[in-house]
Amino acid sequence: MFDFIPLEHYFPFYINILLFLVIFTLLHTLILKIDDPKNVIFINVVGVIILVFFILYLGQRPVSGRYFGDMRTYNGYFQWYKNGGEILGTKDIFFHMYMKSLSYVVSGPMFFTVCVAIYMLPMAKISKTLFKDYWYYAFLMFIVSFSFYTYGVNGIRNGAATSLFLMGISFHRNKVIMAVFFLLAVSFHKTMFLPILAYIVTHFYNNPKVFLKGWLACIPLSLALGSVWIALFSSLGFADDRLSGYLTAEVKEGTFASTGFRWDFLFHSAFAVFAGWYFIYKKKFEDKFYFQLFNTYLICNGFWVLVIRANFSNRFAYLSWFMMGLIIIYPLLKQKMFKNHHFMLGKVVLAYFSFTYLMYYIYK
Repeated sequence: MFDFIPLEHYFPFYINILLFLVIFTLLHTLILKIDDPKNVIFINVVGVIILVFFILYLGQRPVSGRYFGDMRTYNGYFQWYKNGGEILGTKDIFFHMYMKSLSYVVSGPMFFTVCVAIYMLPMAKISKTLFKDYWYYAFLMFIVSFSFYTYGVNGIRNGAATSLFLMGISFHRNKVIMAVFFLLAVSFHKTMFLPILAYIVTHFYNNPKVFLKGWLACIPLSLALGSVWIALFSSLGFADDRLSGYLTAEVKEGTFASTGFRWDFLFHSAFAVFAGWYFIYKKKFEDKFYFQLFNTYLICNGFWVLVIRANFSNRFAYLSWFMMGLIIIYPLLKQKMFKNHHFMLGKVVLAYFSFTYLMYYIYK
């Protein structure tokens, strides 16, 4: 569908559409009040349009291993099943069953479109569930996130699994449905054990101050004993041997897996940490569910900080990063905190997207 866009321009085209969208949204927040009927109509119509557009844009992309990472591998699996092949292996068997089932009824491009739909629709669902008419702002924060594109076109299973987790917590008042989606998330990718366990912990202990101190403590612990934590978690084989492999595997040329203590990514992670601290302790925002989301983020991100020097530690970072936009925007959509609150909302979206945009030009 989008074959007319050269592969080398596929991401620049995407990110500059987002730039236009963010700036246009910022102008709306400056001109209109958030509850103005014109604004409500605009954000709901545009929200649906960008949801459909990006499902098609990312889902109908041409097959390429060079520009879309693991996409070629997944395409190979799908074509194997399309030609009648048996289920390969026993790891993440549900995802392979899912691929094989789809191979009976859809083409290769439609398979990837379905994957993107599974990735994006839960983001829209949780945004709509939590924020009603103002869901657009939360959804926009999801799609302008630094890691959104990568896990839509490369880490496909991981991205789908995290979105199934989001779908689960959108049903946090219905524990049975939530558990079903959590099970599906783990079936897609075993790494989801970490955020699921972290979220369960918050049902028993939910004090942000303690988890904040724990997250801060992870930084000197990682600096002083980084290799110890990597060896410890890899020896435990957290959830399965794939996680251990992410910690100990050698970096391949051309992969996005720079090593060392990633101060730039720690800075990025701190956006959500600072936001949560500011809203809870400076603005006195109290919301039990928000505390659970924030504490889940702190647990998962703290784990990543401990193993930050490991090869492919960005795989662990995503186990918290997928929640960043929600952590930052949630209080702003639940409580008026600033004199010109709507414009502040637009500025927050712009500031958050700026990191994504600038990182592209730094690392391209």
